[in-house]
Amino acid sequence: MRNDEVIKSIRYILDLDDARIAEFLKLAGYQPSREEVSEIFNDNKETITKIDGTEVEKDTDHKLTAHFLDGVIFHLRGKSDKHPPQPIQTPVTNNIVLKKLRVAFKLKDTDIIDILESEGLSISKTELSAFFRDDTHRNYKNCGDQVLRNFLRGLAKRKRGE
Repeated sequence: MRNDEVIKSIRYILDLDDARIAEFLKLAGYQPSREEVSEIFNDNKETITKIDGTEVEKDTDHKLTAHFLDGVIFHLRGKSDKHPPQPIQTPVTNNIVLKKLRVAFKLKDTDIIDILESEGLSISKTELSAFFRDDTHRNYKNCGDQVLRNFLRGLAKRKRGE
């Protein structure tokens, strides 16, 4: 999933404005410019040409997205003095987004399965655990866009009471 789509979804879930997004980024040690934050939500994004000649909209930077996800965790759970800060993980994959949101919202496997089922997507506990494994593990599985999109939609409904 595109980074800007992930940030927009989290913005909706937590009902955030641009200033709060900047606060989350600062919590994670990133000093955003006003333009960086507003560019995430700009409908007229700059286009770039890929090697194969197709034109796509420029996506939000992985570094900014990683810091934002960490900022969400720090906001919802607080910073831990017991553990040193972890380095950010780039590129930000769907698996990383799912892991960070599971931590931020204190979700158990059964919660995630329930959220996905509420959106009509059935997944087993074994399939779900494959998303959280290290990417070098033999049972690792990439989290597809459909799974993450349904998870974000279900989480929004759960947190906003819809």
